[in-house]
Amino acid sequence: MKKRLTIVIKLGTSSIVNESTHSPLLSTLTLIVETCVALHHAGHHIILCSSGAIGLALHHMDLPRRPKHLPQVQALAAIGQCKLMAMWDQLFAHLRQPVAQILLTRNDIADRTQYLNAQNTLHELLGMGVIPIVNENDTLSVQEIKFGDNDTLSAITAGMVQADYLFLMTDVDCLYDKNPRDFPDAKPVEIVEDIAELDADVSSAGSSLGTGGMGTKIVAARLATAAGVTTVITRSSKPGNIAAIVQYAESQKAAARSLEASGELPVRVPHHDTAQPPGSVVLNNGTSTPHLDQPALPPLHTRFLPDPHPIRDRYFWLLHGLAPHGTLYIDTGAHAALAAKAGLLPVGIVDVAGTFGQQECVRIFVLHSRDTTKLDEAEEVGRALVNYSSAEIKRIRGVRSSQIAEVLGYADSEYVAWRESVALFKREMSRPVTPSTESKRMSMGRLSGYVDG
Repeated sequence: MKKRLTIVIKLGTSSIVNESTHSPLLSTLTLIVETCVALHHAGHHIILCSSGAIGLALHHMDLPRRPKHLPQVQALAAIGQCKLMAMWDQLFAHLRQPVAQILLTRNDIADRTQYLNAQNTLHELLGMGVIPIVNENDTLSVQEIKFGDNDTLSAITAGMVQADYLFLMTDVDCLYDKNPRDFPDAKPVEIVEDIAELDADVSSAGSSLGTGGMGTKIVAARLATAAGVTTVITRSSKPGNIAAIVQYAESQKAAARSLEASGELPVRVPHHDTAQPPGSVVLNNGTSTPHLDQPALPPLHTRFLPDPHPIRDRYFWLLHGLAPHGTLYIDTGAHAALAAKAGLLPVGIVDVAGTFGQQECVRIFVLHSRDTTKLDEAEEVGRALVNYSSAEIKRIRGVRSSQIAEVLGYADSEYVAWRESVALFKREMSRPVTPSTESKRMSMGRLSGYVDG
């Protein structure tokens, strides 16, 4: 791996402390530290997203279980955060690796200036050779400003630094199509190209100490892959797998790109096909090559392939950094205008839901008719920072921009939202260089099993 990669590794509470005794899992943590330092010495940038503060506080205060009263939880978070960082600092100090602490809340991300400050700080720490350790500031967080779980926080962090890989470490090797604890014939899900079509069992909940489960990891994977980050679920007790998985994925990408550059697009051979070795590829001329089998198959894991057209920078912040306060329903004409890089005009707005002020974030739903009785059929397509409040937009919806001053008595802007303040979930197909649907299917359909973006 000659390329310098940025790798975010997320550890949940169950990977850090014993669920029953709440004592730290020192053997696992030591292996995590050794893995992080080895990757760092290999030239890669490493960010650790670590839970565990409340779990360590329970151990320190001899409490049997996590309390339910919010002030008690926040007090334990304050106690445990000291213990958590002291533990990481000690473990990394044995290998002379400096670390730094970054605590975030949703409010820190929602403010654009603070978001950029956090982004700049992370980049500066990585440039200094430091491993940042990121955690949610549970001492200050309340439900309204929480990320919900550190899976989401790690995905936002990965998107913020435009990471190459996000590892969601858990207590299983990978996703399965059925719960392997109940069904011995459960099959692993190794590669996920489209999360919307994922057929896997995500019923397992988080531990009694944590807040997430397998479902939250799917949400995090959807967020991270949209930002162009390859996302991996693998077992936390085997952190050495991280390097093997990255090396395998990078070799697959390099081999596939080499074949593509030579004009020979690889086609995956199914594992049940006995005519060719499993994992080999067949070239367009019918010959086979084992290039994509090198190196040996990696440890079991689930790898989510990133979107080949990622959402980044300001648009990523609009979509995933802000909590929406309301909803705008727009018609298909307004949606087409947004896709063509135009702003959102009041004439295209069909309805408004919720209460919000100027410069607050709202959801955008497209309605295929202007019939407000069919709002439940609308499709969410993006987010926007609006120039008018919900009360004002209700008065000017459906009118031309030239009539705003007549209706309101003033006109702050001809647009309800400027185009740079609108982010759409799906890639905007407005550039003339965009390949056709058929050519995209032919190129990505053959390579997506090997190339992560």
